[in-house]
Amino acid sequence: MTLTALTDQPVHSRGQSFWRAVELAGCYLLGALWVLPLFYAVWMAFHAAEYEVRFDLFAPLTLGNFVDAWNAAPFARYFLNTFVLITVILASQFVICTLAAYAFARYEFRGKTIVFMLVLLQLMIMPEVLLVENYRTMVKLGVIDTVLAMGLPYMASAFGIFLLRQAFLTVPKELDDAARVEGAGPLGILLKVYVPLSRPIYVAYGLVSVSYHWNNLLWPLVVTNSVSTRPLTVGLQVFASPDQGVQWSIISAAALMTSAPLLIGFLLFQRQFVQSFMRAGIK
Repeated sequence: MTLTALTDQPVHSRGQSFWRAVELAGCYLLGALWVLPLFYAVWMAFHAAEYEVRFDLFAPLTLGNFVDAWNAAPFARYFLNTFVLITVILASQFVICTLAAYAFARYEFRGKTIVFMLVLLQLMIMPEVLLVENYRTMVKLGVIDTVLAMGLPYMASAFGIFLLRQAFLTVPKELDDAARVEGAGPLGILLKVYVPLSRPIYVAYGLVSVSYHWNNLLWPLVVTNSVSTRPLTVGLQVFASPDQGVQWSIISAAALMTSAPLLIGFLLFQRQFVQSFMRAGIK
C-alpha cells in the first residue's frame, strides 16, 4: 500500500462517518416531526383548557377531559360497532382469501390466469372510485345504515388473495402427498398444512386489515346515518365538528381514547409485528 493510500484512508473514513451522522440526524429530525403532533395531543388531553397553548412543566394533570369526552358522545357504542365491524371483515377475509388463494396456488382450471389477472386488476382500483356503485348496491340489498353495509364491500380482498397465494406457492408439494397418504382431503390439507405454515402471513395481513378498517372514514361516513351503527372514526368526526363547539382538550382526549387500542397493541406486540412483516415481505 502506497503512502498516498495510507493518508487518504482516514479522510475517506471521516467522510463516511460525517454523512452517516448527517443521515442519522435527519432520521431523528423526521421522527421528531412525525411524533410532535402526538405529543401535543397528549399534552392537551391531560391538561386543562387554559394550558392548550401554554407549556408549563408544572401544570396540573387531569383526567377530566377523558371523562367529559366519554360523557359527551356514545363512545361505548362506537367501540362496540368498530369491534364488530373489524371482526366480521377479518373473519370473512380470512375464509374467502384462503380458499381463493388455495385454488389459485394448487388447482388448474380453465381461465385460471385470466381470473387471477382480474383479481390483480382490483389492486389498481381505488375504493373511492366504487363509492357510488357500492352505495347503490347496498340500497338494493336493503342494508343501508347497518354494520353489514360497512363491511360487505371489504369481505373479499384482492391483496389478501395475492399475498396468501404467494405464501401457498412456497409450500412444497411433497407435503400434499404426505397428507393424502395420511387420509387428508383437500380441505384437511389446507387446514393442516398450508394454513399453519403461513401463520406469519396471516398475522401480517391481519395487522394491515385491522389498522385500515379501524381508521377507515369515508365509506362508513357515507353508509351510516344513526348512532347505533357509527364506528369510532365517524363518531369522532361528528364529535369534533364545529357544531359541537371546538374544545381542543376534549377533542384530543377523544382522539387518544379512540386510537389507544391500536397504540397499546403495537407497544405490547411490536416485536411480533415487525417479525411478521419481515416474513411476509411487506415493506
